[in-house]
Amino acid sequence: MKFATLNDALIERRSSARSIHYIEGEDNERAVRFADLHSRALGLLHHFQACGAKPGDELILLVDNNAQFIDAFWACVLGNLIAVPLAAGTTDEHKLKFFRVLDKLKAPHLCTDGKIHARLATFAARTAAESALERLKPKTIFIDRIEDISHPGHPHAAMPDDIAFVQYSSGSTSEPKGVALTHRNLLTNIAAIAQGIKLSGEDIGLSWMPLTHDMGLIGFHLTPLVMDVTHHLMPTAVFVRRPQLWLLKASEKKATVLCSPNFGYRHFLKTFKAEKAALDLKSVRILFNGAEPISVAICEEFLTTLVPFGLARSSMFPVYGLAEASLAATFPMHGNGYSTISVRRDTLAVGSKTEPLSASDPHANTLVLVGQPVAGCELRIADEKRLEMPSGTVGHVLIRGDNVTRGYYRDSASTAAAISDGGWLDTGDLGFCSSDGLAITGRAKEILFVSGQNYYPQDLEAVVEKHAGIELGKAALCGVRPDNAATDDVLAFILYRGELTEFLPTVKAVRKAVNEHIGIVVSHVIPISKMPKTTSGKIQRYLLADAYQKGEFSNVVAQLHDLTVHAAAAAPEAHNEIERNLKEICNSFLTDRPVGVHDNIFELGTSSLTLAQIYQRIEVIYPGQLEVTDFFDYPTIAELAKYLQSRLNAAQT
Repeated sequence: MKFATLNDALIERRSSARSIHYIEGEDNERAVRFADLHSRALGLLHHFQACGAKPGDELILLVDNNAQFIDAFWACVLGNLIAVPLAAGTTDEHKLKFFRVLDKLKAPHLCTDGKIHARLATFAARTAAESALERLKPKTIFIDRIEDISHPGHPHAAMPDDIAFVQYSSGSTSEPKGVALTHRNLLTNIAAIAQGIKLSGEDIGLSWMPLTHDMGLIGFHLTPLVMDVTHHLMPTAVFVRRPQLWLLKASEKKATVLCSPNFGYRHFLKTFKAEKAALDLKSVRILFNGAEPISVAICEEFLTTLVPFGLARSSMFPVYGLAEASLAATFPMHGNGYSTISVRRDTLAVGSKTEPLSASDPHANTLVLVGQPVAGCELRIADEKRLEMPSGTVGHVLIRGDNVTRGYYRDSASTAAAISDGGWLDTGDLGFCSSDGLAITGRAKEILFVSGQNYYPQDLEAVVEKHAGIELGKAALCGVRPDNAATDDVLAFILYRGELTEFLPTVKAVRKAVNEHIGIVVSHVIPISKMPKTTSGKIQRYLLADAYQKGEFSNVVAQLHDLTVHAAAAAPEAHNEIERNLKEICNSFLTDRPVGVHDNIFELGTSSLTLAQIYQRIEVIYPGQLEVTDFFDYPTIAELAKYLQSRLNAAQT
């Protein structure tokens, strides 16, 4: 790599003829030349510095708009500021994480917009966090209010081992850990990524991954920018609402490099109509598949569905990476397609030697292989004492190299726990190495994988205790991965000894709390008479998950389902046209049971993807009348219909 810092790369790209393209919709996109990024970033840096930002200061990027985010990120790079990207979501989890991260930082500045800041202020008012936001006020830059970027700021050269940005994980909100990534880390990994996929100036990238995620920012912006490759960025929200636009644009732009975790492939397939599609995917040569455990079934379904449209089977490119590695840790061989390994399920415990089996054997677990370490990165499988283990043995996945973080930002305890004296970082994942590459078997701890994100059980339990009225220690949440599924089912176990008919309000309350405050769906809320705990009082969630997988709760789950369907059948019918239309739309997506006009949609287990689909269908009938956020204010059909009627009446006057 000829660049020592990201600053060097951006300066070099002032002579580039290539562009970054921002896709906002089918007919709404704009291009910004690489050559213009430098001046745009300097213009923003002027405003950051006018607000007091100095080299080495932290600056939180809480920005939804991709173009604004990119400009602000490069302003931080040119000013040698430490960028701290955070997702500006609508759930309480996102807002709580913002304030938790704020506590971890030294004296940050904040770059955001008025709408996001207003949501933060509302949250702060009801959680007694106003003082923290007030302290940030003199250091807050509203990017949507900046109209003039013609005055350049003063650039400050960075050194290779200066921190470029801090990546906070998408997991725990209670104790977020910030991965400190230096210019050396990033450029080492960018060179390895480019080498691993044979990236060239003829390539074209396209991504809908959020820029607050390492795949989105490092994989699909920093890498193509540094390597002088044209790329297109689509907001994640656009993909959620219109998943077909992803491959429509890939076909139109002749994109060669794409990416998605499992849930994105599945979301696309749900609405794909082959008979109506007009796609030409012959240009696609790399289809990154990562960010969560990789599903063999989804790989096959996606390829089988899209091969008739020119997609090469060899394009599926399953990878293993993490923020601590500056993104990429292992890659398969370019051009070989994806491969799998099948082993006996009961040989996947830590320290066990895996036993190969035929994939058709009922005792087999088939795993996708994610290749060998990328250039500049070493990998080993180790036991509890971090001693290397033989090939084929399940253990802890450790990595080291110039691409690997030196530690967690302002968190010496987490750094010491993760990184050994020899520089080996414990990824927190378990796996084994075969002659054909690495296989990841799961997490060392009890993290749940849902729709591409990681969630910690204790965070979900805290929400249930606070918002569903469940006493401390009487709720246990865990994830169970069904066979051939791409994501975990979330299970909530509640200590309860009453009649089952009286448990239904608890089911609704738990689902509503987790859905509204975390943004994920609880598949089943299950009453238990005893909470399994260790002698020290820690809940043994894995015992509950094992019991569920063995079918020990099948009867109670079936009984609760029948009671719920019976209660829904007795609910009042819709009494006007709008209610009937909304009810029909909701029932077409929520097929588990009939939806009553007074049912709270979040109590029924409505995922964010399903909510987006319901909204899109309503938009077809009543264009421009509702926002997705209106569901939070009017969560029943009756309430939403009444609000919608008022909007229609106002439009007619």
